[in-house]
Amino acid sequence: MRVIAGKYRSRLLGAPAGMATRPTSDRLRETLFNVLAPRIADARLLDLYAGSGAVGIEALSRGAAQVTFVERAERALKTLRANLNSLGIVSGFSIYSGTAAAYLNGSRTGALELDIVFLDPPYDAANEYEKTLGLFGGESIGFLAENAVVVAEHRRKDELEAQYGLLKRTRLLKQGDAALSFYELKK
Repeated sequence: MRVIAGKYRSRLLGAPAGMATRPTSDRLRETLFNVLAPRIADARLLDLYAGSGAVGIEALSRGAAQVTFVERAERALKTLRANLNSLGIVSGFSIYSGTAAAYLNGSRTGALELDIVFLDPPYDAANEYEKTLGLFGGESIGFLAENAVVVAEHRRKDELEAQYGLLKRTRLLKQGDAALSFYELKK
């Protein structure tokens, strides 16, 4: 894996050993950031199920103002920290060690005003998609900035719902065995 573009372009990233973490491929990450390009500068991004941190690091490389990495697996957290360290990234990010649900439920009291949310739970944890997207689509959640986008990476053959509460899918991109579903708050 490598950083595709920006300040850290072409720098290599580590990935946790084993099959427990499935990093977003360079090709799919490039597609994702081609779509997100107009939104990245100075963006506040939440990288849920962050794994090695490749998506959040790519966002920082391209000019995001703040990235919050949320990951619970110790092996992935160790790799994430090593990747940030090897690139010399010392600011513009925070790391939450725990589940996405715990982070989101614990953060409800403050308006985070996120511009971009990326979630990539383990493919076999289908309930995580519904729980997480449902939280963002709930009327009581104040996480998202006015024109925010929520992007879920999932198996190509496992299409997600078109709508979760107020969160409506606006785009679906399929590439290889993976897909990206883009959601925005319906107005």
